Amino acid sequence: MKKMMFLFCLMTVSLIVFSQTKQASISWDKTVHNFGTFKEEAGPQTCTFTFTNTGNEVLYLTDVKASCGCTTPEWTKEPVKPGEKGFVKATYDPKNRPGKFNKSITVSSNADVATSMLRIEGEVIPREKGIEDFYPRNIGDLRLTTSHLAFTKVYNTETKSDTIGIVNMSSEPMEITFENVPPHITISVEPKKLAGKKTNEPYGQKGVIRVTYDAKKRNDYGFIMDRIDLVINGKKVDQNRISISATIEEDFRHLTAEELANAPKIEFETIDYDFGTIKQGDKVSYNYVFKNTGKSDLIIRKIKASCGCTATNPEKMVIKPGESSHITATFNSTGRTGKQSKTITVITNDPKQSSITLKISGNVE
Repeated sequence: MKKMMFLFCLMTVSLIVFSQTKQASISWDKTVHNFGTFKEEAGPQTCTFTFTNTGNEVLYLTDVKASCGCTTPEWTKEPVKPGEKGFVKATYDPKNRPGKFNKSITVSSNADVATSMLRIEGEVIPREKGIEDFYPRNIGDLRLTTSHLAFTKVYNTETKSDTIGIVNMSSEPMEITFENVPPHITISVEPKKLAGKKTNEPYGQKGVIRVTYDAKKRNDYGFIMDRIDLVINGKKVDQNRISISATIEEDFRHLTAEELANAPKIEFETIDYDFGTIKQGDKVSYNYVFKNTGKSDLIIRKIKASCGCTATNPEKMVIKPGESSHITATFNSTGRTGKQSKTITVITNDPKQSSITLKISGNVE
């Protein structure tokens, strides 16, 4: 009886061991590759990790993921039979990524060890910057440091100035003029005419576009965008616009402590509304109720909704102390699917929070 039990246990153990070994297994020739030091202008660098299926079943690579978008992997898509080899190829793009790097690649498979970690490392020597790096935008043969000049914050009592660097890339003199300039913007070029590049020179004369923004003349609040057309030597070229933006805020710096204590104050019951899930084409509306809890008149300066959403002004734009009102926001889901999040910016004369952002969000099926 004892002998039979021993034989039974031995057979059971043998079956377990056999079943455990009847599986794919992945063995790598290496799991780390060092590219060493190379120049950025050398371009993408590629290495190959080779593996062998040392198991008893067919091996499948189910997924290969790199730790960042700078690394692009390729891999064996076909089944790998026992004893055969496969590969994972990793390509690292050094463009605009100077310095040392250490990236990982996660390999998933049906092997006995389901996840393998590969790693690539090295150091990128930054390339020497040229004129295109310092002047990355172009309008014809004119290169600019930027095509969007942002005055991030301007008080409604202020005038601010800034410049855009420019350089003439042609061999001919260049004269720049402007069209569609609004009254609150003054714009000019210094010098008025940029000399062209001489023989064997990479570029011509440098200069600046000088912009002055007068918020008093704009007489508005919040984020404002203006677009101005450039004319070069009397001709318009493709994509010849520059953008000039400003966020205009009311100037409360002159208020005394007593005036601040007696100022208006806006308080919303809620600033976030989730409409849940709706069908495409449906519209949803919500009333954002607010109250003037301050001690003087609350003035609604401006209400602006993001794309896909509308907001109506309250019945009165001047709210007395203690009075309540509401702003109705309507979201139109036509042509939209998935998660949605829209905003309504409310600008008032409340000195402590002159700009409030309301949010309406949900899901569109």
